[in-house]
Amino acid sequence: MSFEVKVLIAFFLSLTLSSFIGPKLIPILKKLKIGQAIREDGPKSHLSKTGTPTMGGLVFIITSSFIFILMGIKSLDAIVVVLAMVAFGGIGYLDDYIIVVKKRNLGLRAYQKILGQILVSLLLIVYFNNNIENANLAYIPFLGEVSVNLGIWTLPFFLVVILGTTNAVNLTDGLDGLATGISIIVFLAFSFVSYRLGNFDLSLFSIILSGALGGFLLINYNPAKVFMGDTGSLALGGALSALALLSRTYFFIPLIGGVFFAEALSVIIQVLYFKATKKRFFKMAPLHHHFEQVGWKELRVVWSFWGVSFILALVGILGIL
Repeated sequence: MSFEVKVLIAFFLSLTLSSFIGPKLIPILKKLKIGQAIREDGPKSHLSKTGTPTMGGLVFIITSSFIFILMGIKSLDAIVVVLAMVAFGGIGYLDDYIIVVKKRNLGLRAYQKILGQILVSLLLIVYFNNNIENANLAYIPFLGEVSVNLGIWTLPFFLVVILGTTNAVNLTDGLDGLATGISIIVFLAFSFVSYRLGNFDLSLFSIILSGALGGFLLINYNPAKVFMGDTGSLALGGALSALALLSRTYFFIPLIGGVFFAEALSVIIQVLYFKATKKRFFKMAPLHHHFEQVGWKELRVVWSFWGVSFILALVGILGIL
């Protein structure tokens, strides 16, 4: 069986299974009263979404993990990416659980969440340094393979890459279908990049996850019947950062994942600007909420951000040709 045929089979199996599991999960979540609590300091239009089932990220985590095993992928690098997805998703699950069951709207304490993420990140970095050939080389869009020797800054740099990427995806998950659609585009692009670099199992996993996200989008698109929650968004961020790290394509994240990058940057700018001036740079952060506050409808924001993500993904693909 050619790799191309294997990719198509994996994608449609993942899409089909996710499309089947998703609707089955919703009534279970409703029965368990696992509903989203909407933050009062967010857009007032979102208050109507209170009670929508959350933790829907379990759909694509379970689906992609199962199809991964079914396709017989045995590459250690790909297995580590899946484990990173599950580990970060586990942190998100604990966060969602505390919000839903313990009724504490902010979930895990900030230090608890960051310590868990740092621990998983350190394990990922140790694996990278000990198991990836030419770990001191990285691929940069349009420049190809270059030497990256950061000395004592190596560990802090990779921590920023992993934690920044993971939490950027988490911040983007604020509108129906927004993070899901962008993630489909981003993982499809990284699948092509991995394929071009000969990382076929990483490419195949990206395709599998894209298919699982496609099935999830059917129930997450506006009006969302279920949210992915931190369970899903942290899992996606963990998978993306691990994938980029192990394929040495982490410099592609600000380009292909440019919308994620912009969402995180908008929060940083908002915080720093407010501390310096006591005024807000954006009407509301993350960035998607700013556009809502200036009068854009939710669907317009989602489709616009998808469009920008698609263009950036195409540019990123051109950067590896």
